Amino acid sequence: MRLLLRMGTQFAVRAPLPPPAPEPPKQGPGFHGAVTEFKRRLIEATLFQLGGNRTRTARALGLQRTYLLRLMREFGVNVPHRETMSRPNGGAPAPGGDGAPRRPPSPPPAR
Repeated sequence: MRLLLRMGTQFAVRAPLPPPAPEPPKQGPGFHGAVTEFKRRLIEATLFQLGGNRTRTARALGLQRTYLLRLMREFGVNVPHRETMSRPNGGAPAPGGDGAPRRPPSPPPAR
């Protein structure tokens, strides 16, 4: 459809305006939220791999220890307990066990 406009004794032919562009779909947290989530997961995974040691985690990530601690507070990352990480069933003691560390049996007495 064309639109004819009268301007004095002349006519101008104009094409109709295109429809307005649709709004972009609403997505999750956006770029900054995705970066924050990535950092949080990276810190958690590295802490878990290094047994909860924050100094070694900071070194592995190339960060100052104090900056790592600040990020952990900011993102709500907690240090996992060592007992939870070393037990295969998520921290629960073995059935029938009290969760105490076991010592190897002592050698038999010499004759």
